[in-house]
Amino acid sequence: MKSTAWMLMLIVLILVRVHAGDTGDKDACEQVKKKIRVIESRMREGYSAAQGIRYEARLRELKEKRYKLCR
Repeated sequence: MKSTAWMLMLIVLILVRVHAGDTGDKDACEQVKKKIRVIESRMREGYSAAQGIRYEARLRELKEKRYKLCR
């Protein structure tokens, strides 16, 4: 009987922890999306070849991060 209560308590704590982590992921996801929009906006204004290489590399990193965070 006591082990069932402990197991139930453990499951509840895990679920609460998982739910609390979701809000952090949502915030991180929004931050990544915002950074992507900023870079894309800068790219529409024009840039040198060297800047273009840096922008593309940064966009690639951010889009990979977005893929992991925003599912």
